[in-house]
Amino acid sequence: MAIQWFPGHMHTTRKAIAERLPDIDVVIELLDARLPGSSANSLLAEMTRGKPALKVLNKQDLADPGLTEQWLAYYKAQPGTNALGLDASVTAPARALIAACRALAPTRGGMVKPVRVMICGIPNVGKSTLVNTLNGQRAAKTGDEPGITKLEQKILLANDFYLFDTPGMLWPRIIIEEGGYNLAASGAIGRNAYDEEEVAMALLARVRHRYTDRIVARYKTADFSAMTDEQLLEEVGRKRGGLMAGGRVNMQKAAEIALNDFRSGAWGRVTLESPEEFAAWWAAGQAAEAARLEKKAARKKG
Repeated sequence: MAIQWFPGHMHTTRKAIAERLPDIDVVIELLDARLPGSSANSLLAEMTRGKPALKVLNKQDLADPGLTEQWLAYYKAQPGTNALGLDASVTAPARALIAACRALAPTRGGMVKPVRVMICGIPNVGKSTLVNTLNGQRAAKTGDEPGITKLEQKILLANDFYLFDTPGMLWPRIIIEEGGYNLAASGAIGRNAYDEEEVAMALLARVRHRYTDRIVARYKTADFSAMTDEQLLEEVGRKRGGLMAGGRVNMQKAAEIALNDFRSGAWGRVTLESPEEFAAWWAAGQAAEAARLEKKAARKKG
């Protein structure tokens, strides 16, 4: 199943970012530490090429610490890029963003040349919570559904430090199937754009081998190695309140339980991808997209 979600307000966001970029010194991209590759915006990467970048792996308290370190090293190895992990609700690490941005723009600073920073990220990655933490007050709306922030906001974080907060934005075409499933599982995509049962099964397929002990602990399940992903989802529903009359499992309810358990951290600290895994997905996605475009061109020519 191909998952796509690019509602109209995201076109407006893309235009607003493009108009603002010439005046921006540093671009902060907020990523989900549980899916740092899938939550990186390929469209934003194209638009901001050449700009100093700070990659912030948010929700690190929900992610696998070992894989978070791998992802931080991966991003730090990129030119003109720094990376750090944080939990957006913790004030002290969040304030460290200002120092990191100043280091990326050493020629800016002071009242004559204030540092101008743009913060971007996919929907529901915790950007508004971080902005509120940085600002020390409720400057941005927050919520569990993607697409809460709809307008750019300019926030003064220091006398010579301006932060431009932009609405959450995806990209017009998600070419990595695994990335689409991971985004949907994290809550970055509107619920009407995907089938929750299918996404929940894909999620369980990702975590069942790397985090077997977490699944066993959460659902009091013995050996499930012989179960299909569908059977494992059914087991989730059976163990966590998804039973209907007659002992049948409500699979929609089971899917909601599994997705909520992942999003809330009930499984413990879980990361859905390593840099190596995502690189392989990206290569396969690029190849599939090239083949699709070639077929499309051939049909037009024919």
